[in-house]
Amino acid sequence: MLSPLEKAGILTEALPYIQSFYGKIVVVKYGGNAMIDPELEESVLKDVILMKLIGMKLVLVHGGGPMIDSWLGRLDIKADFVNGLRVTGPEAMEVVEMVLAGKVNKGIVSRMQNLGGKAVGLCGKDGGMIKGRRITQPQDLGLVGEITVIDPSLILTLIDQDFIPVVSSVGMGEKGESLNINADTVASALGGALKAHKLVLLTDVEGIFLGEGQERKLASQLAAKEIPGLIEKGVLTGGMIPKAQGCLEAVEKGVENVHIIDGRKPHALLLEVFTNEGIGTWVK
Repeated sequence: MLSPLEKAGILTEALPYIQSFYGKIVVVKYGGNAMIDPELEESVLKDVILMKLIGMKLVLVHGGGPMIDSWLGRLDIKADFVNGLRVTGPEAMEVVEMVLAGKVNKGIVSRMQNLGGKAVGLCGKDGGMIKGRRITQPQDLGLVGEITVIDPSLILTLIDQDFIPVVSSVGMGEKGESLNINADTVASALGGALKAHKLVLLTDVEGIFLGEGQERKLASQLAAKEIPGLIEKGVLTGGMIPKAQGCLEAVEKGVENVHIIDGRKPHALLLEVFTNEGIGTWVK
């Protein structure tokens, strides 16, 4: 149990970080196990609210893969993935939109409100924020989209009005159809469009691992330019591919700090933002 003096010391140590982040935009992508474990979810949302209250401008982008899988299973709709992207037919797209833009998004907003935060739930279709086209190469993934236009004006308006925007990754296609866009991709694109100071991707692993066998270890830092080669060599696979590609895109668009961290750790965001050591992989 920390004494009051020790608690005061911890706050004092955090002062330089609070000063450096004050007034800066931070985009957080929230997903994985942190969304289905109530204690971890509360930890993440409290971290976001705390960061907002000490002067950061927070944007929360969320996924919802486990919840989508659950509903697809109930409806006996098969779930397939290609390079970490969910193949999404018309029936599956209805479920994705219902779960992401409805149940998950509004659930997060409600819980943030109960914890004392001011949040507004959005999907990419609101205000024409995220427009895209279907991914058809190297194979057709159905109603899975890639971003063609991202308009951050609605997000900036909400930030200026002291709200935390909570964004689900449903976008709008060329004919007005709903598109399932990977949440890591959306978070990275928004980070770039907002010229964010920091982008943090919460995931279910400690970060990016390099090497093989006993030589395999966590990369605390990784140059963004290395990512295409790591994907080509098969070092990065599955769900890590869109995360890494998103990191590369964010760096190319001017995001100053991009991190992949383990969202399973309590208060992972605070450990990343307010300590010298940080956690996970810093892509730059």
